[in-house]
Amino acid sequence: MRRLSFFVFLAILNISYLCAQRNRFQNELYVGFGGGAQMSQVDFMPKITQDYRLGFQGGVAVKYISDGNAGVRAGVIGELNFSQRGWVEKFNDEQTELGFSYSRALNYVSIPFMTHVNAGRGNVRFIFNAGPQVSFLLSDSQNMSQTLADDIAKQQAADPNNPTIGVQYQPFDHLKRIDYGLIGGVGMQLRTGVGDFDLEGRYNFGLADVFESRRSRSAHFSRSAHRVIEVKLTYYRRIF
Repeated sequence: MRRLSFFVFLAILNISYLCAQRNRFQNELYVGFGGGAQMSQVDFMPKITQDYRLGFQGGVAVKYISDGNAGVRAGVIGELNFSQRGWVEKFNDEQTELGFSYSRALNYVSIPFMTHVNAGRGNVRFIFNAGPQVSFLLSDSQNMSQTLADDIAKQQAADPNNPTIGVQYQPFDHLKRIDYGLIGGVGMQLRTGVGDFDLEGRYNFGLADVFESRRSRSAHFSRSAHRVIEVKLTYYRRIF
């Protein structure tokens, strides 16, 4: 799956490059800012049942594009965003009735660098963005019910040599600081006299792990990567 995503990304870059080289277009530079909501989970192996965690993401963006043929334009977008990710653990009915609950917020600075394509001749255009993203973990916070905390303490007291009890609740020091993956999105652009508005839905496919993976023999999880769905509105103002 990782190789397939990587090759798709390379294909997008190559197509955009060929389109840009076909003719000499007038270059355009835009700067902007935007934000929106995102729903996140962590793809744990062994599996942990979850609900989506709702968070915020937003920041600044730079877009560099060229005029193209037949209403198609291509270029690149770079962004610097604050991103709230994490997960909400889902318990069985009996545990829920007892008051078990847990959620975790992971706060990142994210830097996506994407190929950008927009198509259309009027003020409303179709847009497509895709590329790699690297993120740096700033902080985290946990919200655990007392009932769950008491149950974990009881399990650890009964089996003190079992390192897998509550392994997903490890403190900040056990989390990996750098995250990376692929991000892609589609949406619509509205061009106005005061600037451009890009409304976009995105999917972030994490390739790195939140916790140490089984590449380290002492690790419990073989995978713990982000899966994030985003909706973002960005305002751009043309510089030249």
